[in-house]
Amino acid sequence: MPSLPTPAHPEPPDKAPPPNRTPLNRVPSNHAPLNRAPLHEQVRRFLLDGLVAGRWEPGDRIVERRIALELGISQAPVREALRELETMELVRSAPNRGVTVRELSLERLRDVYLVRAALERRAAELAARRMAGEVGALERHLAAMTRAAERADLEAQITHAVAFHRTLVHACGNPVLVRHWEWLGVEAWTRLSLRWLRTEPHENVEDHQAIVDGLRRRDPYIGRLMELHVMEYAAQPTAEK
Repeated sequence: MPSLPTPAHPEPPDKAPPPNRTPLNRVPSNHAPLNRAPLHEQVRRFLLDGLVAGRWEPGDRIVERRIALELGISQAPVREALRELETMELVRSAPNRGVTVRELSLERLRDVYLVRAALERRAAELAARRMAGEVGALERHLAAMTRAAERADLEAQITHAVAFHRTLVHACGNPVLVRHWEWLGVEAWTRLSLRWLRTEPHENVEDHQAIVDGLRRRDPYIGRLMELHVMEYAAQPTAEK
């Protein structure tokens, strides 16, 4: 199954996508190989990327038929992907209005982080046993975060921070927990909060180092440490808009 393309620049609402889009099988993806994922999951990631990139802003419509034409697929996987985004509370559907992007509030953001914190607390406890002090993969992400912080590259910091958390969650060995964590769309929420709510970026290299150290020594309180770390994201102040 071909990978979906990276979202294009924003288009006026009444403008159809150009007919000469690059074929799906010739466009690289920013994610891990998506051709192994169900098509609706690929579409969901495509739409999330579009939200993060600014293709759609709060209040904008996302037209199911137009997305299907742009990607060269049927409307069914697009419809399913939009339903998942609605469950994630990123979009809403209404009769005669279709699907529109929801406004993001600090309260909703904190609700998401509350669920994320609970999942990552349990994931850290399970991963600590399975990793048995072997934290090399996490250290590589931490080193990349450090380099990004030194050059003040916020985009890279976010990318590597999410990769750090994803590596830890996947190390827990519980596919149900992993699936629910992935469903939260952690990277999308992080980037949208920075862009739409103007939340202050969190300098967290030191916090991640503490987690690595705790996993290395098999700290029995690693789960609580992870929970407090995640909740600190939700406590960040909001700058003037």
